[in-house]
Amino acid sequence: MAITSANQLELLQTAEAVAREKMIDPSLVVDAMEESLARAAKSRYGSEMDIRVSIDRKTGRATFTRVRTVVEDDALENYQAEMTVEQAKQYMADPSVGDVFVEEVPPVEMGRIAAQSAKQVILQKVREAERDRQYEEFKDRAGTIINGLVKREEYGNVIVDVGAGEAILRRNEKIGRESYRPNDRIRCFIKDVRREPRGPQIFLSRTAPEFMAELFKMEVPEIYDGVIEIKAVARDPGSRAKIAVISYDGSIDPVGACVGMRGSRVQAVVNELQGEKIDIIPWNEDQPTFLVNALQPAEVSKVVLDEEAGKIEVVVPEEQLSLAIGRRGQNVRLASQLTNLDIDIMTEEEESARRQKEFEARTQLFMETLDLDEFFAQLLVSEGFTNLEEVAYVELDELLVIDGVDEGTAQELQARAADYLEAQAKAAIDAARALGVEDSLIDFDGLTPQMIEALAKDGIKTLEDFATCADWELAGGWTSNKGERVKDDGILEPFDVSLEDAQNLVMTARVLLGWVDPAELEAEAEDDADIEDNGEAEAEA
Repeated sequence: MAITSANQLELLQTAEAVAREKMIDPSLVVDAMEESLARAAKSRYGSEMDIRVSIDRKTGRATFTRVRTVVEDDALENYQAEMTVEQAKQYMADPSVGDVFVEEVPPVEMGRIAAQSAKQVILQKVREAERDRQYEEFKDRAGTIINGLVKREEYGNVIVDVGAGEAILRRNEKIGRESYRPNDRIRCFIKDVRREPRGPQIFLSRTAPEFMAELFKMEVPEIYDGVIEIKAVARDPGSRAKIAVISYDGSIDPVGACVGMRGSRVQAVVNELQGEKIDIIPWNEDQPTFLVNALQPAEVSKVVLDEEAGKIEVVVPEEQLSLAIGRRGQNVRLASQLTNLDIDIMTEEEESARRQKEFEARTQLFMETLDLDEFFAQLLVSEGFTNLEEVAYVELDELLVIDGVDEGTAQELQARAADYLEAQAKAAIDAARALGVEDSLIDFDGLTPQMIEALAKDGIKTLEDFATCADWELAGGWTSNKGERVKDDGILEPFDVSLEDAQNLVMTARVLLGWVDPAELEAEAEDDADIEDNGEAEAEA
């Protein structure tokens, strides 16, 4: 097959037809044709030749050219595509290194094999262009809802026709045991779009919390307009969900707006989610108040928040315990996801028993360490003192408010507490030295003697050893093992060392050892501050 004047225009017509069918740029098809013709020409003239083909976008005429580049004498490797300055003088006036000599060569006759090869090149290029178009179309749609038609189901995964391509709804992203038949309409959340060698992969979800948020945005105009904001969503797909909302207009009730007239708005979402029960909760900046709302319909008697540990204790009446926990722990689990807090629920009787146990333990501590009688020790605990450090280093006036305590008694209490703490510290340092701890670690600011002893028992005996520790090794953390969260105990976790504290201690040690430049740390801190400021500015905008 030769590219003759009879079929020159047909090239352009074919390119236009393929481009329309695949919804891609016609020039990409023409580029693929040029490459396929160039490959066929190389098989005719020689694979080492630099043969290029140019198709006129108006007439369809294909021009075959041979390109040779002028190179240094010692750089000449390919005689078919390169030539020296001396050789170039035969074709060019005053040639120099880097010049290119282009000459037209006769079109080639394409045999059956060459034509088949050209066809494969064109098909491959068209497929690549189609994949790029699909990726560009869907990459910015991640995080939105899309409607599609079910094409087929493979091993529990649903293949969905989304118009310009196919998407996949994996088995674990479906709600409950829902099943679909071919040509069923389906509405999903675009969870992720990835560029992969076999083409763009569009991953859908119906279990993602964001799916529910987007459904509410479609049903509630106030959310779409930004008057009401969805602050958090927690779901047990197909069973129950909690959604926290806040209104920026005092005249609009966020919960009522989301429920709608006679529940019409929330019912539309419930129907889409296969009857999933939805609790709509007012958001509150105060975490304990928000948690009380999140645990609805259970009534809460008291909330105790530990911000440093990210834990919260909730006290409920005995008859409300099962309602607060929910079926198989569902209610408390969803409330925990909604508030990002670990929730410990107990009854009033359990809380009273625990407080009594703590009271007795602290009383016993003060009796044994400060040589006090039971009544005096109980007075200290009743006034809120929980440990020896508070007694030893508190302002004297805070001890004088206790009935029967004068200045002399207060000073004696503080002296006894300080002496006991010093003795404990000395014993801890002696134990650490016996285990081989070096002065570099003992003199490091930020570690108590008891911390140093704990580190020594774990084999950390020098400042260099300490500087190589990871923050989670010191403060503890959570890891995932076969899909389950597993607690990792930290060496310094018993001393209430947070992850941030551990990071600062380790980084300080590395600076002292010269492993890290303090100037670089300051620059990183400034960059982080700038990023945070920009993020706040964008949020305000």
